[in-house]
Amino acid sequence: MTADQAVAMIPDGAKVAMSLGAGAPPALLDALAARARAEPTIRIGIYYMLSTAVAGRSVLDAALNDRLIPMSYFHSGVERALDKARAATDAPWVDLLPSHFSQVPRSLVEHVGVDTLIATVAPMDSDGCFSLGTNTDYALAVARKPGARIILEVNRQMPHVRGDSLIPLSAVTALVENDAPLIELPAAPRSETDDRIGALIAELVDDGACLQMGIGALPDAVCAGLVHHRNLGIHTEMMTNGLARLIMAGVVDNSRKQIHPGVSVFTFAMGDRALYDFITDNPAVETYPVDHVNNPDIIARNDNVVSVNATTQIDLNGACNSEFVGGRQFSATGGQVDFVRGAYMSRGGKSIIACHSTAAGGKVSRIVASLTGPVTTLRNETHIVVTEFGRADLKGKTLAQRAEALIAIAHPDFREDLAREAHALRLLRG
Repeated sequence: MTADQAVAMIPDGAKVAMSLGAGAPPALLDALAARARAEPTIRIGIYYMLSTAVAGRSVLDAALNDRLIPMSYFHSGVERALDKARAATDAPWVDLLPSHFSQVPRSLVEHVGVDTLIATVAPMDSDGCFSLGTNTDYALAVARKPGARIILEVNRQMPHVRGDSLIPLSAVTALVENDAPLIELPAAPRSETDDRIGALIAELVDDGACLQMGIGALPDAVCAGLVHHRNLGIHTEMMTNGLARLIMAGVVDNSRKQIHPGVSVFTFAMGDRALYDFITDNPAVETYPVDHVNNPDIIARNDNVVSVNATTQIDLNGACNSEFVGGRQFSATGGQVDFVRGAYMSRGGKSIIACHSTAAGGKVSRIVASLTGPVTTLRNETHIVVTEFGRADLKGKTLAQRAEALIAIAHPDFREDLAREAHALRLLRG
């Protein structure tokens, strides 16, 4: 049917799960936005993570937020722009549902009670199933909820990916066909600081380790530093261009993994067209739901897991604020804590938190006496912290030892002030 016909099947008061990133269905989103413009009294909740410009120009249009109500599990630039535009008004900011990524499927199905899924899928295979392609994550859990309304946008440019990502035709409520380029995420330009941090982290990675990498220039720099490693594995929430290049270069063969041996595992992929082509029906790559991939117990079944995640602030105790900037929600918890826990639980595993030592052009230290936002990763769980000035392994260290180690890798311009504040907080004596 047409996209207009499909979204007409969504009732007033519905709770709709929108696939994240490249899985967001543009024709359905445009049609739903058009319906909201024509029906000013409807109220439909839109639940999602990591929106892109596809949603920003349609269902997340600020003019429609009283009808299509955004409920975000992870803010992107779209939500930050909406919040900035509303700062001078009485309009509420985009609301956030705090959750670890691994818990989002249960949150949507059990606690929120979503009743509709809208997602982009690859064309039906010979068994009569549609692959969620780049985005298994939470979408598969909603698709398997009894009685859920499943509205799919079939796109020939969406890759068919192996693993556990299939929705049978018998479960589908409506199909819309729309061949359109998937949204791409260009590589972020790397700085000398990124490369320095990447090199420091790469030194911590042994041959045969199993990798989880986040998004951005820093993880790309780490991947660049691993090109001479051997027998690496991948078990990551996000498949990136950098990780795919390691597979293509033969650096990753997954030969030493204990779970999913021989294949690279992810729950969503976002990158350039070359990445999407690479994961298409590739037997070396499999996708699984996020409550499997990000489950710390599953992560820990592989030995020597190395997780690399970024933070916006870390205090002198080792607690991390990885989601709040300038008094507002900037991103969210995502899968950081899932992999911080899973990597450290892994035999020989290392959980790494990485950041530039400063922000705002060098005016602000990322290592601080006290956080100015929520605690994303508890001080008890932080393992290794890396800035361009070195590494600090916090495990087995007292509060005083932690403060000393973190001050030593802070930017030199801020070390004296941090030491003074540490004394005021009685973290340091003398």
